[in-house]
Amino acid sequence: MRDVAARASVSVGTVSNVLNAPHKVAPATVARVHAAIAELGFVRNDAARQLRARRSRCVALLVLDVGNPFFTDIARAAEDRAAQENLIVLLGTSDDDLARERAYIDAFDEQRVYGLLVSPIGDDLGRLTTMRARGTPVVLVDRDGTGTPFDSVAVDDVAGAEAAVRHLCERGRRRIAFVAGPTELRQVRDRLVGARRAIAAVPGASLEVIDAPALTVLEGRAVGQQVCDRPSRRRPDAVFCANDLLAIGVLQALVLTGRLRVPEDIALVGYDDIDFARSAVVPLTSVRQPRQVIGATAINLLLGAAEDGPDHRAEHVVLQPELIVRDSSPPI
Repeated sequence: MRDVAARASVSVGTVSNVLNAPHKVAPATVARVHAAIAELGFVRNDAARQLRARRSRCVALLVLDVGNPFFTDIARAAEDRAAQENLIVLLGTSDDDLARERAYIDAFDEQRVYGLLVSPIGDDLGRLTTMRARGTPVVLVDRDGTGTPFDSVAVDDVAGAEAAVRHLCERGRRRIAFVAGPTELRQVRDRLVGARRAIAAVPGASLEVIDAPALTVLEGRAVGQQVCDRPSRRRPDAVFCANDLLAIGVLQALVLTGRLRVPEDIALVGYDDIDFARSAVVPLTSVRQPRQVIGATAINLLLGAAEDGPDHRAEHVVLQPELIVRDSSPPI
């Protein structure tokens, strides 16, 4: 930094401000310092900076499946908001694997990240409690943390699922199947609660739960094929899926067999309203989660927790979902 300061004819403090708080420095000076950095090939030793500042510039984000566009959109929004605070986001995916989740959390803890945003798999949050006790802020993402010491941002999944199944019942469907993912996921369990609540309010309606081992398109196709192979008397007249990837898989199976029509024979509703939902061969009715708001809010909560320190009181933000009706469910 002294070499850079000498080349740019500024103080070492000015170089530090250019690197850490450029808004405090005149634009012309910033440009001159960056030119000196480029000429000298200077790269800041961030490990040394972390030891001095006792805080990293890296925020860790651990999601269930980075291949799911729902989490990709959350990550992008978190990244954009973090950049405004001169922070960067490190992204990991647990792939619904508890051992892999723990390995990531351990690695992020060892790196002394600024904070952790995480969509936990199960209900055992002990490892996160330890991390928080060491001074690292933790925010639960896509998971209501009410009753825990962690800040959280989530959508009311019970209300979202209830709206989806009520919508199907209002369109005259009575034999409804819920395609569930791994039951250790709180989101899946909450959506099942909402579906059952809606069914209980409609005389003559029934709910069948079809388990899927993963929330993927391939698992959805397998379920769709099973539904197609059933005799008509045992076939549901509507399917509600725990996420859009499952719903798109079910839709693909129904379309490929050509034996059943959507929505005439089977109505279909997904959850998340990812971009693929509206561009599917039959545009998919889905429960929209405000993904960009979730990602930005997670960073805001993390910043608040970091600023407050040990005296921080957890905040739990619960957003409301929105049912987006498209061609996969019949008009009234």
